[in-house]
Parts: sequence; structure tokens; C-alpha cells
Amino acid sequence: MESRDHIDTTLNHLFRQESGKMVAVLIKIFGTENIEMAEDVVQDALVSALETWKFRGIPDNPKAWLYRTARNKAIDIIRRKKHSKTIDFSDPERKLLTSEYTLASTMDNFWKEQYIQDDFLAMMYACCHPDISPENQITFMLKSLCGFSTKEVARSFLTTDDTISKRLYRTKEYFRKHKIRPKIPIPEEINSKTKVVLSAIYLMFNEGYNSTHDDQLIRTDLISQAMWLCKSLLDSERTQLPEVYALMALMCFHAARIDSRITEEGALILLPDQNRSTWDTELIALGSKYLNQAAFGETLTTYHLEAAIAYQHCTASSYATTDWKEIQGYYDLLLRIDNDPIVFLNRCMVLLELNGPEDALMAIQEIKDHKIMNKYYLYHAILGEIHERLIQPSTAVEYYQQAIQLTESKPEQRLLHNKIVRCLE
Repeated sequence: MESRDHIDTTLNHLFRQESGKMVAVLIKIFGTENIEMAEDVVQDALVSALETWKFRGIPDNPKAWLYRTARNKAIDIIRRKKHSKTIDFSDPERKLLTSEYTLASTMDNFWKEQYIQDDFLAMMYACCHPDISPENQITFMLKSLCGFSTKEVARSFLTTDDTISKRLYRTKEYFRKHKIRPKIPIPEEINSKTKVVLSAIYLMFNEGYNSTHDDQLIRTDLISQAMWLCKSLLDSERTQLPEVYALMALMCFHAARIDSRITEEGALILLPDQNRSTWDTELIALGSKYLNQAAFGETLTTYHLEAAIAYQHCTASSYATTDWKEIQGYYDLLLRIDNDPIVFLNRCMVLLELNGPEDALMAIQEIKDHKIMNKYYLYHAILGEIHERLIQPSTAVEYYQQAIQLTESKPEQRLLHNKIVRCLE
């Protein structure tokens, strides 16, 4: 009999990989006015799995078991609701669900593997309605379709759990009121709407690359899911856009360095100390291929520039030989496209390596959104690094201590504690 820990691990993995797809299919069945109903079915299926597998063991095909359970629960709901107005059965395909003669076969069609991917992408695009703010669009996709917790989404937006909960409520209310039908957009709309989808994918990847979980820095399940979703966009001719190739390149470059970022004990290893022989050369080559493919047309996005920066790091033979001047140029271009304070902060790190701590300190003091940055642990960590290099250990320790208070990641906290110890020696 499998242990409870093993069952929990299997279910957590399934939840990350499959919950969004299941929700998308169930939304197609119930309608976007019943999003919470779809989410509840998925949660019920997960609870059923936990209760059943505890006694019978994990089935040979746990994904199929979970899908079948969600399908059966959906059938139960359809039977209970077919005479109510909760679900709109006017759609020809959905109308077949109201007859016992066609209920099972019609439900099976909804769950066919070849349709699930399109339903998932269609729901992602449905979130990009112009009347929904970009922040709410991405929040909803991450929470309801990508399996993020409220805390993880809040971390991605540098905001509070309460703010995220309010965004989710407003978005669901909009879907419920307007009954938006999920579909992949027409060619004239696909560029603008893909931009929002890519933002969600990149936030998902970043959560995997630098997790909010207090005991786990890297979560390969999220990284794999983000890369898979981006690849699925490239597999469709309608979404083979330059920025999609650029984001795929960027994720390949970052993913190539995963094995070098933590020790066997789970401690964080910074870029200067990483063993470059462990970097995945095949992924770097694949990233280079995607970056070349991203060069068509006249589109230059933040993904192109971030991928170019990551390429410089991945192809440098050592940290000392990194072309910081070239990287600074890319950050300057990034700031022209999007005057984002975090981009500015990263540029300060480049100046620290290129020109020294004095220039970096002058630059970081130019950041306008200090109120936002004060909530961001990396802001204080960088200030600590700058003051440490200025041989101002007491000031550096103060900033490192503030950074520790702002991150729940145990590896990040341990790294910052080690920096404090180094300053006090």
C-alpha cells in the first residue's frame, strides 16, 4: 500500500499538470457563468482520489482515473441541473446532454484527448477579453487554469492575497454576467491576445524557477508546464509569432541552468559560483534555435531582449568573461520598451559588475517606485550587496535582514543569512 506522502505527491503533480485542462473542459460543459462549479468538480475529483487511493492504491493510469471521475461527477451535475436554469442548454452540443440517450456519449466527446488541448488554449484566450484588465486576466489564468495558489499569484504581482482574491471575484463575475464563450481568436486579434497569454506563461515559469514555496526553490512541474504550453502555441500555425519563439528561447536558456542553481542539500548557488559544466547544452542549443526563429518580422519584444541577455550568460565561458557591456545595452533597450522598476533594478546589478558599487548605488537611488520596491526582497538584497562591496557591513546587514523578512523561501533566507555572517566576520 502506498504511503500517504506518496499519494499526496502524485496528486500534487497531477493537480499542477491536469487541473487547468479539466477546468477548461468543465467550463465548456457548464458555461463560463459556472466557473466555480467547474472548479468544484475538479476539487471533488481530487478529494475522491485521495480517499480512494488511500485504500486501493494509486491506479496504473492516475490521470485517466482523475479524468473519468471528473466526467462522472459532471454527469451527476447535468442530471440534477437539466431542468433548472443554472446551465444554458441552448447550445446544440450541450443540448444533447439533457437526454439520457445521448448524455454519456456526448460527455465522452468533451473529454477526448484531441480536444482537451484546444479547450485549454481557448479558455486562456477567453480570459483576454478587452473589458477585463490585464492584471485580472493573468490573475485568473494563473489561479483557475494553471493551478496557482492565491499566495503564488500574489508573489508574481508583488501584491497581497486579498488583492488577488478581489481580482478573481471580479473576473468570475464578468464571465458569469456575459457568458463569454471560450475560443481561439481570429487572426486579426491573435497578436494582442497572445501577449496576455504569454505573460501568464512567463509568470508561471518564473514561479517554477524561483518558487514561493518556503522549502523548495525550483519546481520543475511548473517549468515543464510553462514550456509545454508555450510549445503548444508554436505547434499551432495560428500562434507561431516572433514573441512566442522568443519566450520559448528565454525559458530554454533559464531551464538549462536549473541543475547548477542548488546544492544537493537545497542551498541556493548564485550565478558566479555555478558549475557551468552542468548546464544543459542541448537546451542552450535549442534556445539559440528558437531565438533565431524569433528574428522574423519587425517585432522586438521584452522576450527578445531578455532572451538575448540569457543567451549572453549561457554562452559565456565563465562569469568573469561575461559581456556586461552588451547586457547593459539590452537592459537599456528593455527600459525603452517598458520602464519597469524591476528591470531597472536588474540593470543596477549589471552596473555593479560593470562599473562597481558606487555607480550601482547612484542608479538604484533613481528608482521612482520605492514604495513597491520596499516590498520586494531582491531590492533590499541588492542594496545589501552594494553596501557590502562599499565595505559598509553594518548597513549591508540591515538590508539583508529586511530581505529575509520579505521572502518565504528557505533557500533564499539561508543565502541571506550566510551573507550576514560574512559581513560580521
